[in-house]
Amino acid sequence: MPKVKVDGVEIEVPQGATVLQACELAGKEIPRFCYHERLSIAGNCRMCLVEVKPGPPKPQASCALPASEGQEIFTMTPGVKKAREGVMEFLLINHPLDCPICDQGGECDLQDQAMAYGRGHSRFQENKRAVTEKYMGPVVKTIMTRCIQCTRCVRFAQEVAGVEEIGIIGRGENEEITSYLEGTLTSELSGNVVDLCPVGALVSKPYSFEARPWELRKIPAIDVMDAVGTNIRLDARMREVMRALPRINEDVNEEWAHDKTRHAVDGLLRNRLDRPWVRKGGKLQPATWEEAFAVIAKQMKGAKGDQVAAIAGDLQDLESVYATQALLGAYGSNLHECRQDGALYDVSSPTAYRLNSTIAGLEEARAILLVGTNPRWEAPLVNTRIRKAIKRGAKVFAIGPEVDLTYPVTWLGNDLSLLAKLPKEISEGFKGAANPAVIVGMGALVHEGAYEGARAAAASLGATFNLLHTAASRVGALDLNFVTNGGVSAIRERAGALKALFLLGVDEMDLSAFADTFTVYIGSHGDAGVKVADVILPAATYSEKHGTYVNTEGRVQLSEPAVNPPGEAREDWTILRALSDVLGKTLPFDNLRQLRAAIGATRPHLTVSGLTAFDPLPAPGKAPKLSGEIVYPIADFYLTNPIARSSPTLQRCSAEILHGVQYEEAAE
Repeated sequence: MPKVKVDGVEIEVPQGATVLQACELAGKEIPRFCYHERLSIAGNCRMCLVEVKPGPPKPQASCALPASEGQEIFTMTPGVKKAREGVMEFLLINHPLDCPICDQGGECDLQDQAMAYGRGHSRFQENKRAVTEKYMGPVVKTIMTRCIQCTRCVRFAQEVAGVEEIGIIGRGENEEITSYLEGTLTSELSGNVVDLCPVGALVSKPYSFEARPWELRKIPAIDVMDAVGTNIRLDARMREVMRALPRINEDVNEEWAHDKTRHAVDGLLRNRLDRPWVRKGGKLQPATWEEAFAVIAKQMKGAKGDQVAAIAGDLQDLESVYATQALLGAYGSNLHECRQDGALYDVSSPTAYRLNSTIAGLEEARAILLVGTNPRWEAPLVNTRIRKAIKRGAKVFAIGPEVDLTYPVTWLGNDLSLLAKLPKEISEGFKGAANPAVIVGMGALVHEGAYEGARAAAASLGATFNLLHTAASRVGALDLNFVTNGGVSAIRERAGALKALFLLGVDEMDLSAFADTFTVYIGSHGDAGVKVADVILPAATYSEKHGTYVNTEGRVQLSEPAVNPPGEAREDWTILRALSDVLGKTLPFDNLRQLRAAIGATRPHLTVSGLTAFDPLPAPGKAPKLSGEIVYPIADFYLTNPIARSSPTLQRCSAEILHGVQYEEAAE
């Protein structure tokens, strides 16, 4: 590794590192606007100037200069200081003086660096130029007069999102950043350009003029909009979550979040259930907790065994699923299911239903077969990893309906029979490839025998077998064995014999079979599940409770509450604990610590944050005969759960981006 000196201190740097990275390894702060660790180097802003020997006797841009053996780097000389002041002076020539009304105020790179590295005055008195605003859709608001042409947004759209919709037009003083034909950004990751923009030219449209960063409490949480388990930060003021931002986690989401993660927060307080309801005479009537519990107790009197059933929805935390399982266990029932989409697969070992390659590990795969999955919609941040694998030489094949995944794919057809006799190009593509992976989606697994066929195909290709889940609650519930033979179909068949059915936030399945079944709905929003409910018990959302979530690769992560639930809503497990007293089946835990200890007594790995390794799968048996066309499980990326469907922002995203609805914009 090359050895360099940074301000007189000798350090070793990795081969291929830049001078800027060498300075950071030495603990020196180097200002920058255009440079970003996850994007290609542009060298636009010239703010990262340093002096380097040997080399020309002038400051050089450290972001684009390779570090080499014997270099001496100086970051604080008078020449460097003067050069940075000059660059900052140039950047501010046309920048508007609107910090008091700018949404970036208080967390703006330009503000911070102007204070730290700029002059206290300017020698330029010319009139500032003005740039017309650009329309970029319902998520991103533009104030392009502030733009300094760092091109971070352009590079992100091209390199990470894979949707080349942002670019530069014009030259010199007339240069402008714009979307293609000034149209809506269609990428699911477009909100990340707001975080990347260092000057407030691109800001969040839903959050605009809503709050200042110093007014907000910042709480670490886990996203539940998909099964990736994106690490997020919820910013709350008083009793409202104002925004959701990604936290850095290199193993999961790097530092990105998709638009549903960011903008579902305005659905948290809309369409909420904030008091119990009981159906009387065919109509739902408001009730007290005591009245609701009494109705349930009367109905369940004498119930035993499989007369009591439960289905868990997609957004549930581990604690609520365990409490439901414990309550059913007190009645001697194991008629519970978490796969409301009807997918069927082996649940005998965690390796049978995990993304075993791991999210970060997919970057190292050199051959990937997608079976019945559209990762761009089902897990956008898994899709970005596949894009990175392609940049490193991976080949991607897919079985399913053709869609735009933002990267080149060899589409093999849309029939599961292809798994039984793999086309020749797959065998050739996988031959000798490092870390090959087969990724199977829920769209394939609703077909009988598809799981076994995909297992056999992965074994024949020598590839790691992976399931890509779409529900945040799914892997944790599977770890708790919250399943029944035959899946939700087995519960439907027993609908007439059930004395009570508990629905934990179940809103994504056909519930018509339970129209005559006594149903208790425990959830946060008045969505599809309440239509068949006889009793409704209001529950907290992910932003309002302590929760444990297990993502699609089996990573255990903890989430904290940002605000209190509205009205009389309570955390799910506390509802079930209180109900168990009334039913005479008191659950053996009184607080969160005891509940998590009870979970750990039978599933120790669920109380340890991170990944726990399990034994590999045994060799698969003979694959059954397969046929059938695949239908992807997500028809509308923006409206996949009750919180998202209650969000005005995501409703508009769906209408405008997916369905072509045009909105009139007021002149400003």
